[in-house]
Amino acid sequence: MSTSLFDLSGKTALVTGSSRGLGRAIAEGFAKAGARLVINGTDPQRTMAAVEEFRAAGHQAEACSFNVTDEEAVLSAFARFDAEGIAIDILVNNAGIQHRKPLVEFTTDEWRRVIETNLTSAFVIGREAAKRMIARKSGKIINIGSLASELARPTVGPYTAAKGGIRNLTKAMAVEWAQHGIQANAIGPGYMLTDMNQALMSNPDFNNWLMSRIPSKRWGRPDELVGTAIFLASDASTYVNGQTIYVDGGMLAAM
Repeated sequence: MSTSLFDLSGKTALVTGSSRGLGRAIAEGFAKAGARLVINGTDPQRTMAAVEEFRAAGHQAEACSFNVTDEEAVLSAFARFDAEGIAIDILVNNAGIQHRKPLVEFTTDEWRRVIETNLTSAFVIGREAAKRMIARKSGKIINIGSLASELARPTVGPYTAAKGGIRNLTKAMAVEWAQHGIQANAIGPGYMLTDMNQALMSNPDFNNWLMSRIPSKRWGRPDELVGTAIFLASDASTYVNGQTIYVDGGMLAAM
């Protein structure tokens, strides 16, 4: 089979939260597949540093630093894209946060912050990208879900609600936008070696429990999401829509 199906040359990809972590790994994969990148983060210096590293490696990259929960900033970013002739062909809604405590201890403001960052931002940015994709009759949207899109654990209630919402938001996007040549799918990472999971990685009891649950018997690496992301961003998946693909070492398959 020709690898041209997975070629992203001539495509522009906006990956939110891509100055580090899972978003950075996905952006690197897209760049190697030929895509032009729009790197996003809340810290302008870190975002620009990432862009400079991509450029030094010979890739096309632009910086667009904004907080995904700031709707006015999102609208301004897309207005800038329009003015500069930047067409977002691929959107990855990756930016997210975690906040751990029992549900009865969460304040409403803390709940809203997690929901706004992990779910509402995907709707707002996805909506703005889709408006332009509909006009062009093509586009790829990849939402980053989680094992929490399917299962719950104590102390991460708002995150679980948000990631469950991502799973069904992805279906809603597919149902409304497939007729316009847009594919909207999600990736559900398992337990990955990222800054967000540092507290869990440092907890021997949790780590032992996790190793007993994952058939692969190890944490995942961020770069292990890249193949799935390229598949969903490329012509290899033009009839795949509304799906969530779990990259979890087999955890959801195990009793």
